[in-house]
Amino acid sequence: FWHPRSRNYKAEFASCRLEAVPLEFGDYHPLKPITVTESKTKKVSRKGSTSSTSSSSSSSVVDPLSSVLDGTDPLSMFAATADPAAMDSSRKRRDRDENSIIGSDFEPWANKRGEILARYTTTEKLSINLFMGSEKGKAGTATSAMSEKVRTRLEELDDFEEGSQKELLNLTQQDYVNRIEELNQSLKDAWASDQKVKALKIVIQCSKLLSDTSVIRFYPSKFVLITDILDTFGKLVYERIFSMCVDNRSVLPDHFSPENVNDTAKETCLNWFFKIASIRELIPRFYVEASILKCNKFLSKTGISECLPRLTCMIRGIGDPLVSVYARAYLCRVGMEVAPHLKESLNKNFFDFLLTFKQIHGDTVQNQLVVQGVELPSYLPLYSPAMDWIFQCISYHAPEALLTEMMERCKKLGNNALLLNSVMSAFRAEFIATRSMDFIGMIKECDESGFPKHLLFRSLGLNLALADPPEGDRLQILNEAWKVITKLKNPQDYINCAEVWVEYTCKHFTKREVNTVLADVIKHMTPDRAFEDSYPQLQSIIKKVIAHFHDFSVLFSVEKFLPFLDMFQKESVRVEVCKCIMEVFIKHQQEPTKDPVILNALLHVCKTTHDSVNALTLEDEKRTLAYLINGFIKMVSFGRDFEQQLSFYVEARSMFCNLEPVLVQLIHSVNRLAMETRKVMKGNHSRKTAAFVRACVAYCFITIPSLVGIFTRLNLYLHSGQVALANQCLSQADAFFKAAISLIPEVPKMINIDGKMRPSESFLLEFLCNFFSTLLIVPDHPEHGVLFLVRELLNVIQDYTWEDSSDDKIRIYTCVLHLLSAMSQETYLYHIDKVDSNDSLYGGDSKFLAENNKLCETVMAQILEHLKTLAKDEVGALCPPPTAACSECAVANESVPGTCRFFFPGPQAWAVHSMTPLLDGDVHVSLIVFFFPPPRDFKFSLGRGWQEGLSLAPVNICGMMDG
Repeated sequence: FWHPRSRNYKAEFASCRLEAVPLEFGDYHPLKPITVTESKTKKVSRKGSTSSTSSSSSSSVVDPLSSVLDGTDPLSMFAATADPAAMDSSRKRRDRDENSIIGSDFEPWANKRGEILARYTTTEKLSINLFMGSEKGKAGTATSAMSEKVRTRLEELDDFEEGSQKELLNLTQQDYVNRIEELNQSLKDAWASDQKVKALKIVIQCSKLLSDTSVIRFYPSKFVLITDILDTFGKLVYERIFSMCVDNRSVLPDHFSPENVNDTAKETCLNWFFKIASIRELIPRFYVEASILKCNKFLSKTGISECLPRLTCMIRGIGDPLVSVYARAYLCRVGMEVAPHLKESLNKNFFDFLLTFKQIHGDTVQNQLVVQGVELPSYLPLYSPAMDWIFQCISYHAPEALLTEMMERCKKLGNNALLLNSVMSAFRAEFIATRSMDFIGMIKECDESGFPKHLLFRSLGLNLALADPPEGDRLQILNEAWKVITKLKNPQDYINCAEVWVEYTCKHFTKREVNTVLADVIKHMTPDRAFEDSYPQLQSIIKKVIAHFHDFSVLFSVEKFLPFLDMFQKESVRVEVCKCIMEVFIKHQQEPTKDPVILNALLHVCKTTHDSVNALTLEDEKRTLAYLINGFIKMVSFGRDFEQQLSFYVEARSMFCNLEPVLVQLIHSVNRLAMETRKVMKGNHSRKTAAFVRACVAYCFITIPSLVGIFTRLNLYLHSGQVALANQCLSQADAFFKAAISLIPEVPKMINIDGKMRPSESFLLEFLCNFFSTLLIVPDHPEHGVLFLVRELLNVIQDYTWEDSSDDKIRIYTCVLHLLSAMSQETYLYHIDKVDSNDSLYGGDSKFLAENNKLCETVMAQILEHLKTLAKDEVGALCPPPTAACSECAVANESVPGTCRFFFPGPQAWAVHSMTPLLDGDVHVSLIVFFFPPPRDFKFSLGRGWQEGLSLAPVNICGMMDG
């Protein structure tokens, strides 16, 4: 027969507890700051230093690193004795080196390339001249004499000059781009096949295309495409010459001088420059030479500095102002790459451009615009990419005085709007912000023809978003800018400008001014549903407003904020805006809130995101939305007004029923609310609080069945039942536990976890172990008999279909034995305050203990039956039946913990079972060992602490010993 061992938990705890050791607090503590006591007075005098140090005997906190210095810092001493002239020279040289390096704050051309190609497009038909090649240029043998090679190359060039080209007409923009890419690839192929002359002719031909302005709207994009080919050519030439400088004896360093270059490389380099110099037309000659400007490093140290001014002057021969400004932009680009410290040539390019700027309004340009049907407002923006790049190069690390000079030159030209816009776009925002009123004055007086003033105010607003103007000018600046912005009739022009100035308003003013701006935006964008074409700008405005108003009580008190949100009619855009608002709230809301303004507004926002969920919504999107809504729910607190808190949770449940994680959060929140009520009442509920916690319990009981995840439901039933039990809601707790038991048969064999199917038995085992620990303290219902919940659970476990190869069922039965053993104790290991468990209800009643023992026997029978099944499966028909050894142990000295184990030599022992009381794994009530064949030597070993007070029942091992 089987019976559990009685336990004295208090005695066991006292014997196992570590002995308390008194802690002596000394002077030393690892977190205590170091205190250095100085008691000597020293006076140190060194060359170049008259400093002295003295101190009296005192204790103070001193930097230990500084305290080891005896006198003056040696670096400061050397600086004091250094020659001032040498220091100035070194400083100037260092400044020059810093200026010669382009840092990460300089926006590269590659970043602008995509924007230009996307902005400057055309639907007109384009034309291109393609070089057809020549068979004469392809012939040649390895035995050709040098004179023949020279004659052949001259013939190729003559062939090109004579026009072996094919003009392709009526090309779409995409066809034109494809042809340019073909030329780029042809250049690389020709170079790879050692046809250098053909490569040069392709580059010359492409450069000629930059003189063609027949489709003027497309010119900026054409410039980008052609200069890509020029960059490829310049890189190929440079790498070829560089490779010629490398031989078996030496490798050319990165920062080489012309003295390191061998004669062969220099001769090849000169040959390239001579070839380019023989190009007859100005534009291709300029562009091709500029593309290999870096190769001047192979010839002389001053080659680049001499070549840049010459190329700058060469541009003066280009008559078309649009073509010339892009030529200057390309020269500035290659100049910044090879010699960024040569600012003189950059400034010279700009000043030369100013001298020719009036050509824009000349007859030649005006006639060209008339022929192509292009208005001046459409023509002037074509200059922007080139001018912006020139100004960016000039303004990089430029002093503030240069901005003053630029402003003066703009005034002399009549404050041309195009120039003024480029100046504000290029120079540092701090420089522009300090002169905000000066720029506003220039904007007022500027010539608006072709370039509207609102674009100038937009450029000014972009700078003011990055740097603050003088405080006294801020309101006047806003008034002057908004006078112009609010008069704009075109909604697109208006919103592009208003978007920028909203950030300035939020940054420097209160909600009153922000409300005025938002109201004006609504007024301009509502007619004819203009907002539908401006969702990106409207989104940007919302993001800027919430980025500066982290106090949501202030934000939602802005009268026009919610009406502004109503302009987002497109669902996807509206959801994105609501998500942005919730993200900012979760990030910046520090304290829980019960402000009705915030709650109503955010409930509306969360409801918008929740209602966007449908059958096609991705799981990641659902998780994101649930995270945002849960973040809001956690930040809502009505303090001691628990009923209002529960009402909020009821409303939230009705609004967010499609997101399971939100419902789970609500259930946990309501359970926490019930426990807070218990804490406030210190476990002694009044009639009112008892009714309230029952309402909380009913909330959970109603909500849990709506969840899909079966283990989510099981765990919530258990958790909510524990909360009900803690609040003395015994019948409600029983209902939760019964619901959990009835749900166990529905647990599938495989469950989906993070997109992967996994066996569910391990999760079920974990849940049941937790369940058993709770059932220990659940009192029996007077109408349902002894241990009715345990019986129902055992029936469900018995009927559940377990995997044949799994031992989980027996593991569960072992846990049931732990539970039954703990239930048989006179006093249970733990209790819930104000709840009488079975140890108090039955008081060790013999009928209860008999019923408990009967359940133990039933469970043990199931375990033994399983072990017999395992024996049959393992041994099969090839082996005789296994033998078994059984031992029933009763420990007299219960204060000594230990473990009772069998040890068998070799692999014969194949099953060991131990039985341990609940929550204590150090005592085995019974041991069962199966082995086959019976070992000749049998050793029975006891764990430490079991040598005394141990009584064993007779052991019968078949075939080996009796008695």
